[in-house]
Amino acid sequence: MTNLQDYANKSNAWPFLEAKRIMERINNKTPSKGHVLFEMGYGPSGLPHLGTFGEACRTTFVRKAFELLYPGIPTKFYAFSDDMDGLRKVPDNIPNKEMVREHLGKPLTSIPDPFGTHESFGAHMNSRLKQFLDNFGFEYEYKSATECYKSGQFDEMLLNVLKHFDKIMEVMLPTLGEERQATYSPILPICPETGLVLQVPILERNIEKGTIKFKTTSGQEIEQSIFGGKAKLQWKADWAMRWCALDVDYEMHGKDLIPTAELSTKITNVLGYKEPILYKYELFLDEKGQKISKSKGNGLSMDDWLKYAPKESLALYLYQSPNKAKKLFFDVIPKQMDEYLIYLNKFEEASSEEKLNNPVWHVHGGKVPSPEKHNINFSLLLNLVGVCNPDDDSVLWGFISKYAPGLTPEKAPLLASMAKFAIKYYNDFIKPNKKYKAPNEEDKTLLNNFIESLNSLPENSSAEDIQNKLYDFCREQNIETKTFFIALYNLLLGQEQGPRWGSFIALYGIKNTIEKAKKALNGEM
Repeated sequence: MTNLQDYANKSNAWPFLEAKRIMERINNKTPSKGHVLFEMGYGPSGLPHLGTFGEACRTTFVRKAFELLYPGIPTKFYAFSDDMDGLRKVPDNIPNKEMVREHLGKPLTSIPDPFGTHESFGAHMNSRLKQFLDNFGFEYEYKSATECYKSGQFDEMLLNVLKHFDKIMEVMLPTLGEERQATYSPILPICPETGLVLQVPILERNIEKGTIKFKTTSGQEIEQSIFGGKAKLQWKADWAMRWCALDVDYEMHGKDLIPTAELSTKITNVLGYKEPILYKYELFLDEKGQKISKSKGNGLSMDDWLKYAPKESLALYLYQSPNKAKKLFFDVIPKQMDEYLIYLNKFEEASSEEKLNNPVWHVHGGKVPSPEKHNINFSLLLNLVGVCNPDDDSVLWGFISKYAPGLTPEKAPLLASMAKFAIKYYNDFIKPNKKYKAPNEEDKTLLNNFIESLNSLPENSSAEDIQNKLYDFCREQNIETKTFFIALYNLLLGQEQGPRWGSFIALYGIKNTIEKAKKALNGEM
């Protein structure tokens, strides 16, 4: 075992703990299939979203942790699309809704593509899934439920479900209402007349032939094979069957699927198999602490986040405390961006043990980039945008290049992206809420003394020299530093809180800050 493996083995970072759970499941040896299988599911009736990214991201954290701990055991990660599910309602964000409405109840891969680019609605959405995962650099293998059913890959397990039909019914029926009990079947035939996924009672079963008897849409009683894509399983049984057929070792799911996971586990055991290691993650909340809902539109989408910060900051948010409910709204973004920078800057000089407990090791899958040599964070940029109100980032770089000579967008690409993000974020969320305090006589005295204090400093003073000067100023004026800094935030920035003043003034410039203070003094803010 290398030193890094040894440190990983001692680490309490949750992906390493999960990796150890997997190792226990496989009895400390490579499974007979030749690899450990991680899996995530995707419902292709809608576009990939934050939940898709979160599941792929968190599963990858665990996969990379496993690969470090147990390098001799190969791994695979399946992104499994449930594209044979019947479409229950027409999504809001697609064209040609009326055309799609005519095909409700059919498998997604049997519905024409409303976008007009692929052979089916399911194929279009699967393409979007693969493009989504590829764009973020995930390592995965794509699997289609339709292909698995039609190719015969699931035949053996479908027959197993048919053999254990009654026991599966015993698991499921107590969880259903009286009306649903009357029609429930874990096996859903595809109607040969209409192509619909039927939720109808199974009248007879023939295990030797692998057939079921049921009534079609028109009421005709027929016998039909369960193989070759002529039937699919109901969701809870389908999830269990997939675990068994593919021999899945690890899968995550949201808190809302706990009852489903419990039933699928029971069905897996009925089929004679062991369920995978499951990890339950908590759901996101809005700023009021209510569950985020796509229909309510009360949350922050993935596209929303990526308008204002890079994916690494979102990955960090997903890494932190995944089994605790967390608020996800726009105010979270600057804090997460700055936390990412703090962890990134600490990583290079950290010991091997500290590196593995640093979230950026997991965010980057062990391939952590070198930090850029500056101390400009996202919050500082937001405040710089607030005082110079630029139309583009070239104005910001005018200040940055004076503050840190030699620093350019080419040499600091992360900072360059942050500058663009800061302008967008400021204009959308901070600027509309700015409220500058009109100075009273006490404020005017404070501002005059503040200006006089800054005038005594050289223009190229360091952030620390400026900060120390402000501390000296507070002592001389017998002012509490916190009270003084908050007063400056209100007077100069139009907000209740803000940056470390020494860093901000060094970046913005002493002369510029003095001019800003004079405007505040004259009530010109």
